Amino acid sequence: MFLSQKQVQTMVLAPQLQQSLAMLQAPNLELKALVEQELEQNPVLEEVPIEEMRQDEEDRDRRDEFDPTEPPADLNFDPATEKDSNEPVDDFQAEFERLVELDQEWRDHFSQTNVGQRSSPEDEERRQFMFDSLVAETSLQEFLLDQVRETDLSREKAAIAEMIVGNIDERGYLTTSVESLSMFAGGNPGMVDEILRIVQGFHPPGVGARDLRECLLLQLERAERETSLEYVIIDRHFELLSRRKFPELANALNRDDIDVVDVQKAAERISHMEPHPGRVFLPETQQYIVPEIFVKKIDGDWSVTLNDEQIPHLRISNTYKDIMSNGKSSSEDREYIREKIRAGKFLIKSLHQRQSTISNIAHEILKRQMDFFEHGTSKLKPLTMVQVAEVVGVHETTVSRAVSGKYMETPHGVFELKYFFTSGFKADDGSDVSNTSIKDMIADLVGEEDTRKPLSDDAIVKLLVGKGVKIARRTVAKYRGELNILPSNLRRTY
Repeated sequence: MFLSQKQVQTMVLAPQLQQSLAMLQAPNLELKALVEQELEQNPVLEEVPIEEMRQDEEDRDRRDEFDPTEPPADLNFDPATEKDSNEPVDDFQAEFERLVELDQEWRDHFSQTNVGQRSSPEDEERRQFMFDSLVAETSLQEFLLDQVRETDLSREKAAIAEMIVGNIDERGYLTTSVESLSMFAGGNPGMVDEILRIVQGFHPPGVGARDLRECLLLQLERAERETSLEYVIIDRHFELLSRRKFPELANALNRDDIDVVDVQKAAERISHMEPHPGRVFLPETQQYIVPEIFVKKIDGDWSVTLNDEQIPHLRISNTYKDIMSNGKSSSEDREYIREKIRAGKFLIKSLHQRQSTISNIAHEILKRQMDFFEHGTSKLKPLTMVQVAEVVGVHETTVSRAVSGKYMETPHGVFELKYFFTSGFKADDGSDVSNTSIKDMIADLVGEEDTRKPLSDDAIVKLLVGKGVKIARRTVAKYRGELNILPSNLRRTY
């Protein structure tokens, strides 16, 4: 066994710096949670009531020299310069005495307006009824198991049905073969297949299918449409349908009364069927977006406003004065308060720095993307985070953190801040065209095409070159894929 030494370099971030970076990167709702957590952990911090905050804003407008990064003047001190706690009179003493009267008024007001009220039995009963009324959403498997219990099955068959239901995924598809299930059911594939057909008759239609083809057929069988053109196409020519080979499909049907137009209409009706029967039982994953920035045009001028309504406004509280003003307080108590004051002041400064950084970035985006705000997404220009970072005076990674997960509300909709940072191409006239604008051009060209003769990627390239944008065919194919636009041979209609 040999021992060896090696020297490595690692970066260790101080806890306060980690906190500052986390606040910069967090969107408004996450930031609110972080600030509320700090409020719980740091007793010297308190949230400024909205009434006082508005009054402070009015006072701030009258005092240009006010520095919002600092606590109020009564608490604007550096704990590190404080005299030793063994001194008979501390620097804190004078400051706390200036706050005694105001704090006493606050205590009196609190005692008058926050008298504890006991809930009546009727209130408790209504409250309990409300909680009892909350019900959890039923899952697909629970819904199927209820149908198993309502079906007249023997104990053995019911057990097999429950096993089948247990192997149906959230989409509504059976994920295990009949052979595998029969191994656990005593080696009787015929009985398992029989029970599977029963389960496939449950609601929602198409549940228990082993693939998409079977799922669609089950839905048509439930609707008693086994003789329909859709059923024949899915049952016998599913591969041609999946490749949208309509002329070949019409020939394969070999029916005088069916042509390519009939096949295309049948394919359109099939496209409206449900490919995932269990979708209705999936929990809703609604994502709520709270814009971080509002950009509006007021009286001909563009303005940038930060949305800080969700963020608690903090200040250094005076509730700790009783401890510090007490000459009998120990040095440990004083040191604890000092550390909490330092942490609180750093948090307040970090919050202000975060808002200032985001505001500066938003103003620079507005300045560089003015054509977008005036005319829409087609006028978006190429922009990099390095360009913005140089103007704002921060590192590129700081810009990246500041725009992460944050949204801007504009007259053209709500956009993620990252949306405004994109590469692009040089047009023939020397102007810059962003990738997003080119994608919009491709989408517009496809939207206006003759669907009987859809545009190929080469044709799109030629049209873009005619607009002054030189672009490779493979780039058009890439952007078309990102826009979920099918190739020309699959977009053709008859």
